[in-house]
Amino acid sequence: MSRVVVVGAGFAGLAAALRCAKQGHDVLLLERGDTVGGALGRVSRDGFTWDAGPDRTLLPAVVRDLFRKTGRPLERELELVPLDVLREHRFADGSTLRLAAGRSGALRSVDALAPGLGRAWVDHVAGHIPTWEALRPLLEHPAPTGGPSAEAAAVLAGRTHLERALRRGLPDPRLRTLAAHPFVLDGHHPRDVPAWAGLVSYLEQTLGTWVVPGGLAALGERLALRLDLRGVEVRTGTRVTDVRVERGPAGGPGGRVVGVRTDQGDADADVVVVATDPRALPGLADGLPGLRRTLPALPPRVVHLGLDGADTLDAETVLHPRQPGRRGREGDPLLVVRPGGSAPEGASAWTVLVRGALLEDLPTALARRGLDVRDRVRTTLDRSPAELVTAWHGSPLGTAWAGRRTRRTPVRAADAGGPEGLLVVGAHAAALPGLPFAGLTAAVAAELVGRAERA
Repeated sequence: MSRVVVVGAGFAGLAAALRCAKQGHDVLLLERGDTVGGALGRVSRDGFTWDAGPDRTLLPAVVRDLFRKTGRPLERELELVPLDVLREHRFADGSTLRLAAGRSGALRSVDALAPGLGRAWVDHVAGHIPTWEALRPLLEHPAPTGGPSAEAAAVLAGRTHLERALRRGLPDPRLRTLAAHPFVLDGHHPRDVPAWAGLVSYLEQTLGTWVVPGGLAALGERLALRLDLRGVEVRTGTRVTDVRVERGPAGGPGGRVVGVRTDQGDADADVVVVATDPRALPGLADGLPGLRRTLPALPPRVVHLGLDGADTLDAETVLHPRQPGRRGREGDPLLVVRPGGSAPEGASAWTVLVRGALLEDLPTALARRGLDVRDRVRTTLDRSPAELVTAWHGSPLGTAWAGRRTRRTPVRAADAGGPEGLLVVGAHAAALPGLPFAGLTAAVAAELVGRAERA
């Protein structure tokens, strides 16, 4: 049995703690905030309640595997429901696309924009199949001792960025906007994102996008309840200030982790799992070359609206700007409207994500884009990117793409020159942003820790 200390109780931290505890280890979970769950939470005002962070997920198998391997199966705790319409896109030229799930649904819905575009889209998406097959082993299991496969190495070494790949592969600018949307929303320029990252379009179309009735925050709540069942010791209100590393005789890089330092004293550990931004821990940042040269991807501004009247939207609605921003020039903001949440009788709840500078009040901006709720707004909860990062003690979007040489922190820190026994999970170790990819890093970390040896 090893003493495992997990730093940070967001989704990845919860998953890592539960997996390691189920494998028979003594687990201590340290969380700076007063509650666990991170971005998987709720916010409320004036009788309205909204998901504080993500409201949907890809790769449902990641969540199912986590529940199955740490307790009761997911189906006995929560319902995961696939979306029939992934989202509605309203383009600057006035055209609209309700993107349906599945290949046949996508073919039909995209073809409604113009004959032949559906085929162009599904062929583009299918082009990511070899990429997924090459990278999947690296996402689901520890990196092989001899390095990745030749296929995976070739994908990761590719010099093509997403913008160029979309320009080559998609004939219509609306389709290029469609494919780049997840990255633009997360604050990246498609020219800074490697082409292989576009495989999210394949995962979304093939495996679907899933929601939890009542909000994805319920997922974090169920995992929090499972901590006691698995015997995880939880200390909230505890800020970890650094990792403790025992260096080798020469005092150089590497060494071995022996615990963490907190604002309430030291905690010993055989294994430390960092589920927060590793830049915030000097001992880790100093031991990983290149980490300090990266920047976090900041979340968009989030505005929760409580509205009078029944909901008029049945799907996430993307309002694309007429003049998108370019490098060095601010354009119109991208607005993403997510219906959902709980509301008093006769009212409805929306969450609006704002990427870019909004130079007028939000209801007016929505009205300009065709969603006029100016006379329906009952309450507003406006959260800036800085406020969100402060509330969550870091960004759930991980590292900002800055070209193909951008490096995520590997799950096993020693693979990048860090100390043995130090593992990094969550958004900053994930190949792509989002809950399922953060969850995969926790599964990889648990596999590296292994099962406790019987006495």
